[in-house]
Amino acid sequence: MINTNFNSIIDLLEVFPDEQTCIDYLEKIRWNGDVVSPFDSASKVYKCKGNKYRCRNTGKYFNVRTETLFDNTKIELRKWLLAIYIVTSQNKNISSLQLSRDISVTQKTAWFMLQRIKDCFNI
Repeated sequence: MINTNFNSIIDLLEVFPDEQTCIDYLEKIRWNGDVVSPFDSASKVYKCKGNKYRCRNTGKYFNVRTETLFDNTKIELRKWLLAIYIVTSQNKNISSLQLSRDISVTQKTAWFMLQRIKDCFNI
């Protein structure tokens, strides 16, 4: 398991150098090797190409992002994890404009991410 006590943004970026590392980490946290369908928890799950899974009973495809704050976004998981670190490590609120500069996304994207992070962490 990855050490989740990051002392700096540099530590975070070294631990998560690419998208696949983020996916592997989230799969470990969410399922710990036993993938469960979000659509039918009793269903058998098949692994497919591209980090996707298929629920046998419903026939629906899903991945580690499904039914999480990352769901239905094209934003890299690495940027999501970086944004979560920045938002949760601040003593006061961060503006969407500042977050957009920090993680190199548009202000609208940063605002969207902030809303999801605040809803998820009750900030």
